[in-house]
Amino acid sequence: MTAPVKVLIAYDGTESAQRAVKYASKVLAQGRETEAVVVTAWESTIHQAARLSAMSGVAGAGAAETALTRETDVVHTEAKQTNAEGVELARAAGFTARGELVEVATTVWTAIIGASDAENVDVIVTGSRGTTGLKALWHSSVSEHVLRGCKRPVMIVPSGVPEL
Repeated sequence: MTAPVKVLIAYDGTESAQRAVKYASKVLAQGRETEAVVVTAWESTIHQAARLSAMSGVAGAGAAETALTRETDVVHTEAKQTNAEGVELARAAGFTARGELVEVATTVWTAIIGASDAENVDVIVTGSRGTTGLKALWHSSVSEHVLRGCKRPVMIVPSGVPEL
């Protein structure tokens, strides 16, 4: 009997994330006990406003901070819905799955790595949109940063991969 495998699946609801869940199931979950922690990273509306404000040089969004909570933040609500979708997809693919939301303090990729450390997973699974060329220079890849910054195995499922 093989040892159970604990997998962190980075899930943002995109087609590439959905594909990654399916590939992870086919490669990691067949014939063994596998727990999936489906992680959705989210950045609060206040944090987004402050980051954009800092980038533009305009004064911060501190006034709204007192009125907005996680319960009233639409971004948090959407992240919960996205995460629930990912958990259901992982369960349908054969994983024993549970969801986890991680709030982004700096970058999405550091939030994912932090969650992998907190959960002590065996492998991180993420999709990749396959951005190349000039677009890739402007929009850095979360999956690439996870791969470079993590001390755990990382399974990246690129876009355009045919169904298994």
